Amino acid sequence: MNQATASATPGETTPAKAPVPPAPATIEDTGLGYEQLKQLLVKGLFAGELSGLALSEKLCLPYMLLESLVEHLRVEKLVEVRGAHGSGTAGFRYALTELGREQAANYLESNGYVGPAPVPLKQYTAAMNEVKARRGFLDKERIAYGFTHLVVSPEMINQLGPAVNSGKSVFIYGPPGNGKTVVAEGIGRALGGDLYVPWALDIDGQIITIYDPVNHVRLEDDAPAGGPSIIKSVERDARWVRVRRPVVTVGGELTLEMLDLSFNPIAKFYEAPLQMKANGGVFVVDDFGRQRTRPRDLLNRWIVPLESRVDYLTLHTGKKFEMPFDVLIVFATNLNPESLADEAFLRRIPYKIYAKNPTLDEFTRIFDLNCKRRNIAFDPVIVDYLLRRYYEPRGIDMRSCHPRDIVEQVVDICRFENKPLVITRELLDQACKNFFLEEQPNRPNGKRGVTVIKGGARAASERRPAGQKEEWLS
Repeated sequence: MNQATASATPGETTPAKAPVPPAPATIEDTGLGYEQLKQLLVKGLFAGELSGLALSEKLCLPYMLLESLVEHLRVEKLVEVRGAHGSGTAGFRYALTELGREQAANYLESNGYVGPAPVPLKQYTAAMNEVKARRGFLDKERIAYGFTHLVVSPEMINQLGPAVNSGKSVFIYGPPGNGKTVVAEGIGRALGGDLYVPWALDIDGQIITIYDPVNHVRLEDDAPAGGPSIIKSVERDARWVRVRRPVVTVGGELTLEMLDLSFNPIAKFYEAPLQMKANGGVFVVDDFGRQRTRPRDLLNRWIVPLESRVDYLTLHTGKKFEMPFDVLIVFATNLNPESLADEAFLRRIPYKIYAKNPTLDEFTRIFDLNCKRRNIAFDPVIVDYLLRRYYEPRGIDMRSCHPRDIVEQVVDICRFENKPLVITRELLDQACKNFFLEEQPNRPNGKRGVTVIKGGARAASERRPAGQKEEWLS
């Protein structure tokens, strides 16, 4: 991580609002058949009686579309009215008859999904294509805005901008602790904006749940899930959830199975794979090369999606279907990329960005930033002391994560010893004793540590304020 970027006001670079899915005016507009809606409604009543409006909220469909369906179910002796609250059929309390409960049990046996009505694949594909068309491109101001909370060099900003605009994939590599993961997450912040994610998809009668509260941040101003109004038409389709543009991050736990549909044999419906949950956003593969699955196997899984921008998934019935793949994949690793992938695959990742060690000035700015976050007074002499006492004698490379980790150690010590949050030489020594290894293995050339900081001593001397007390640094 490098030089801090100036705070940018989004202005004209603010992401465009996501296209709003229109509310269905007819049953045909839902893209679902009568039998599908009937099953959802009957299964929804299996847990107990519900009013017409409560059914509407549960299925995320306007009651005016469900009213005729409920009447058909009453005629078929599957549903009965147990009472009423207010005027109109929307206030009726509906419950399953004995015949209806038997039918519901049969439906649940074949598919246990209960909840919002799913969105057909055709409508989902059209919506994702519209999101892609509206996204636009990032300029320097907007990409810098995404990293105002970090310390990133103009050089890296100039590399990241075109990479994000390409919409393809990015390989961020370099020594550990230089902020590859937070840079990848900053890309999602730079893209910004919102989009709509369906609760679930319907593919030939099979249900795939997509919305995931773990990976999706639902926006507070999202419309209520349903259409409680009987008179006023609902402005948007409540089968979609408005979320912040997703940034899905996985690490060493990633396996090939997590990139395929996950079928629940008991509930008999699917959960979407991670890349589908990241559609329209960013998918970060952190610590790439340290997964249990071989890197080449994971890379081979991405060859077709990266080239064609579509992914192919398979249902347990054997049916294959095409899924839009509008995902910016960011591979982050501290391993040598050439040891992870061959030339053919690396060619498919057009942007390879090296996260180098910070310079002395950048390291100082990062330290200052972390002190401000903890309301601790910062003085450049702190960095000078660390250089002369630890980094230069031991040949330790400066890493972007060191300021944060050292400051956290100081905070922990102060809390334990009930001291004010003031960085002293004694606290730095105690923190560094915990943080750095006491003895590091000898290198082949006889030098200790990792890589000696070039020009470290001279740079530290040059940065020392005039009149600075030598005793503090000794």
